[in-house]
Amino acid sequence: MEAFLISTSIVALAEMGDKTQLLSLVLAARFRKPWPIVLGIFVATLANHALAGAVGSWVTTVLGPQVLRWVLGLSFIAMAVWMLIPDKLDDEGESKGLGLGVFGTTLVAFFLAEMGDKTQIATVMLAAQYHAYLWVVAGTTLGMMIANAPVVWLGDRLVKKVPIRMVHIVSAVIFLVLGLLALLAPQLTPLA
Repeated sequence: MEAFLISTSIVALAEMGDKTQLLSLVLAARFRKPWPIVLGIFVATLANHALAGAVGSWVTTVLGPQVLRWVLGLSFIAMAVWMLIPDKLDDEGESKGLGLGVFGTTLVAFFLAEMGDKTQIATVMLAAQYHAYLWVVAGTTLGMMIANAPVVWLGDRLVKKVPIRMVHIVSAVIFLVLGLLALLAPQLTPLA
């Protein structure tokens, strides 16, 4: 039970102000259908954290930190570009951009956004520390839901007062800055 409680607490706190909270807000603004978004976040988080516990440490030793940094930086920049692409809505309000619907788009976007994220790395470390794979994955998943699900419901109310285009532009700028920081971080820190 200790592994579950600590995993939940650490991830819920680490997730505050993280890019996936921003993604939750953007998805809520884009689709305005909270239940499929929350379900997509849950399934994506569960899959991501299950993989993190199983293969996360192996991937980091194979690719190395420099390759992971480039993958993460370029992914953030790609997300910034995607934020600026206007949606085309059909009669039911579903996005035609990916053709996956609200749940599928949330699942894919959230899963990819969590790759290499601090909560994914925390899941790897917690699973190794506690040797309680299921409790750690359950705890980290709950921590993510505690941090992100409320944003989905509150985000819909917020975007009724804030123009959607402004939300997309601000989101794109933040993702671009995160991408550039990830790519430039090695050059900004002095070598020891």
